[in-house]
Amino acid sequence: MISSAGLLWDSKLLFSRYIEESGVPCELVTPHMVAAPFFRGRFVTLIIPTGFANPGYSCLLPALKASSSRIRRFVSLGGHLLVFGASSEREDAYDWLPQQIRYHHNYGCRHLEIDTSHYASSLLEGYDTRAVECDGYFTEYEGRIVASSCGNPVMIVQNIGRGEIVVTTVHEYPSKVFLKTFCSAPEETLF
Repeated sequence: MISSAGLLWDSKLLFSRYIEESGVPCELVTPHMVAAPFFRGRFVTLIIPTGFANPGYSCLLPALKASSSRIRRFVSLGGHLLVFGASSEREDAYDWLPQQIRYHHNYGCRHLEIDTSHYASSLLEGYDTRAVECDGYFTEYEGRIVASSCGNPVMIVQNIGRGEIVVTTVHEYPSKVFLKTFCSAPEETLF
């Protein structure tokens, strides 16, 4: 199995070190690289951190919108995509994804109900699920609910082609066990 991740952000984050400590080689992919048609990275997983749609944190959203067809192709051909909360009131924050997602920004500590039958629930391994920070919830979605709070989905999983997308508003690092599993596959996929 091959492990690799591309962390999409404007500059280096401490998150990349955490990913590498999980046993997954991690490469920073800047918004300019995402939007550049000549960029040809190969990854098992692309990770988009919390705050991607908030211009106070990142300039990533325009690049994601510009490369939506590349993102769809990446996932369809077997890539994995892990997307966190938009941290923005924007209605169109997730319209670059190949699935319908609407999000309500509402930061707070939540008691989560978890569907432990799906391996993505391991994202929360080691956390007290009675008190997990989330930056909102999904009001419209396609896919399977893996975690919710008071009936509001906070983690959705959707298979697209040969790949998979996990979208979550959990405002915590994913567990190292989840990262090692989600960022591993028999081969990398061209982005």
